[in-house]
Amino acid sequence: MTGVTGRIITAALAVLIAICGLGATPALAAGVAVAEGPALFGIPIDFLLFGATLLGVALFHHHTLRVALTGLTVIVAYKLFITGFKFGPGLPGLVTHLGHEWVILSNLFMLLMGFALLSKHFEESRVPAVLPRFLPDDWKGGLVLLFMIFVLSSFLDNIAAALIGGTIAGTVFKGKVHIGYLAAIVAASNAGGSGSVVGDTTTTMMWIDGVDPLDVLHAYVGALVAMAFFGIPAAIQQQRYSPIIKDPPRGIHVDWTRVGIVASILAAAIAANVIANVRYPELSDKFPFIGAAVWAAILLATPLRRPEWSLMPETFKGSMFLLSLVLCASLMPVEKLPDASWHAALGLGFVSAVFDNIPLTALALKQGGYDWGFLAYAVGFGGSMIWFGSSAGVALSNMYPEAKDAGRWLFHGWHVTVAYVLGFFALLWILGWQPHPKHKAAPVAPAVGVGIAVPAR
Repeated sequence: MTGVTGRIITAALAVLIAICGLGATPALAAGVAVAEGPALFGIPIDFLLFGATLLGVALFHHHTLRVALTGLTVIVAYKLFITGFKFGPGLPGLVTHLGHEWVILSNLFMLLMGFALLSKHFEESRVPAVLPRFLPDDWKGGLVLLFMIFVLSSFLDNIAAALIGGTIAGTVFKGKVHIGYLAAIVAASNAGGSGSVVGDTTTTMMWIDGVDPLDVLHAYVGALVAMAFFGIPAAIQQQRYSPIIKDPPRGIHVDWTRVGIVASILAAAIAANVIANVRYPELSDKFPFIGAAVWAAILLATPLRRPEWSLMPETFKGSMFLLSLVLCASLMPVEKLPDASWHAALGLGFVSAVFDNIPLTALALKQGGYDWGFLAYAVGFGGSMIWFGSSAGVALSNMYPEAKDAGRWLFHGWHVTVAYVLGFFALLWILGWQPHPKHKAAPVAPAVGVGIAVPAR
C-alpha cells in the first residue's frame, strides 16, 4: 500500500478495531460520557483527542513518537486548563495523577529497555543459531516456534517472550520476517499469558485482588483455539516469504555464560514479581521493584559479558512512544464499564487493542460479576490486533521497525483478529459464560512487569 490510498486504508483499518469494540459495548460508550467536561455528539473531547492521536499514529507510522508526544501534550493541556484531572484541577491534579501512575510507567520503561539488552544477549549466545536442528524444515518449523513462544509466555514476561521469539525468528529465517508472522509472535506471547496468573499483568492483578488462579485458567481454551487458527497461516506466510534454515552452519558453539545471564535476568523478573505483587502486594504500587530487579541483574552481569549499549537510543524512542500512549490512556475519563456480560467482555477485547487494559481490568474487578477466564482472554489477547496494542508489540517493533505500520499489520495479520473472535466464541460454546460473584471489596494493587498491554497492552 503506497500513496494517499494506502494511507487512507491504513487509517481505516487502524480505527476499525476501536469502532468494533465500542460497537460491541455500547454501554461503555455511554459510560464514558458521565465525566464532566465538553462533549461532541455525546463523546467527551478527551476521547476525541485520544482518537486523533491514535489516528495520527496509524497515518504517520514513520513519526509515531512525535505524534504520540504531541497528542499527550494537547491532552494534558486540555485537562490542565479546561476539565481538570480525576484527582483534582490544575497542576496539583496532574501531579497527583502522575504520583499514581509513576510505578507503572517506571516498571514498563525499565522492562522495555532491559529486555532489549536481554534479547541481544540471547542472540549472541548463539542458541537461536542451533535451533534449526530441532525445528521442522518446512512451515511447521514456524508453527512450532510460535507454540514455543506461547509456552514461554505462560510463566515469563510477555515482552521477554516476544523478544526471544523475534530473536530466534530473525536467525532461523535469515533476517527476513514477514509482518504477518511478527503479528503472530505478539499474539502467541499474549495468548500464552492469558490463562496464567504469572503470565500477564491483568491476570496477576486478578490474583492479587482475590480471584482464584483456577478461575482464569480456562482462558487457555480460547487461547489455544486462537493459537491453532492464526499459527498455521502465519507459519505458511513466513515459509513462502523466507524459508526456515534447514541446516545450521557447523562449528557453532553456544556461549553458556550469556545463556546464564539471560536466565538470571528472567529469574530476577519472576522473583521480583512474586515478592512484590504476591507476597507483599501493599508495596507493589510504591516502587518499581520488577524493573529495578531486571536492571540489577543486567548490571551485575556486565563484568561477565558487556551488554550492547548501542541499542539504547533507538529502544528509548520506542519506549517513550509506548509510555506516551499509556499516559494518554490513563487520562481518559472512563469511570464505569457496561454491566458484566459476555458481550461486554468481547467488546473489551477490541477496546484493549487501543486502550490500556490495566485500568479496564481494575474497573472490572471493582465492578465484579465477570467470568474471569473470559475477561483474561479478552483483555490479554485483544492488544495483539494492532502493533501498538500491547507492550510486546511495541518491543518487537523496536527490533523490526517495518512492523510500525498499523494498516500492514492488520492486513497481513488478519488471522490474529479472526482468531480472537473464533477463540472467544469457542470458549463461549465449550464452557459457556459462568460469571463469578464479587469476590471481595478490596482495592486493586496494580501489578506491573509481567506484560502490560497498552492502547492496550
